[in-house]
Amino acid sequence: MQENKNDKAKKGNSFAKIFRNYNRFRMCLLLVAVIVVAIAVIYILRLCKDNTITIFSDDKINVTPTQVLAMKEIGEWEFLSIEDEELVDTVRKGFFSDDHLMRIYYGTLRLGFDMKNVKDDWITVDKDTISLVLPQIGLLDERFIDEARTKSFFETGSWNDKARENMYHIAYEKMKARCLTQENIATAEDNARLQFYRMLKAMGYENVRISFESQVESK
Repeated sequence: MQENKNDKAKKGNSFAKIFRNYNRFRMCLLLVAVIVVAIAVIYILRLCKDNTITIFSDDKINVTPTQVLAMKEIGEWEFLSIEDEELVDTVRKGFFSDDHLMRIYYGTLRLGFDMKNVKDDWITVDKDTISLVLPQIGLLDERFIDEARTKSFFETGSWNDKARENMYHIAYEKMKARCLTQENIATAEDNARLQFYRMLKAMGYENVRISFESQVESK
């Protein structure tokens, strides 16, 4: 009976010893894991010590071929319309009396340009700025006199077609001189700038520069 008690006591001591050894082993594994993690952190910190993180922002504007083609396909673009009327008279000396002819001519001069006339490098991009060089402002239609509205204001004697044609050319030149002024051209350019600026802003462009071929060539 006594021997059985001693055997149980020995077995109990053996289990306690194994349990203590197991706990010590777990502590050793935990310590090793902590050391490994610490070494890894130190290594990573050393690698990142002299490194910096830089964020790049690409503000470059990309003009797509579709956008360029869409603007060129606008064709003729009118920026100023001027209605004018001119009174032209002529006198033909006669032996007994003079013949007189007075005619009133009406015309509408449309100022603008044709987008098909833009040069190959008419649109350029520099960082966040888009620049356009537009054609010179001019007459969109050289036949601006409305011959259907032309009428004789005063006429005596007989006049042939040649005389009337000469008066037509006089009226034509007078209208061009009166309407194709630097002031009107400047007004048309301002209207063109405004319309192109609004269009490009609507397309998402922030910095827009617009000039004309005449201005570029004169620099």
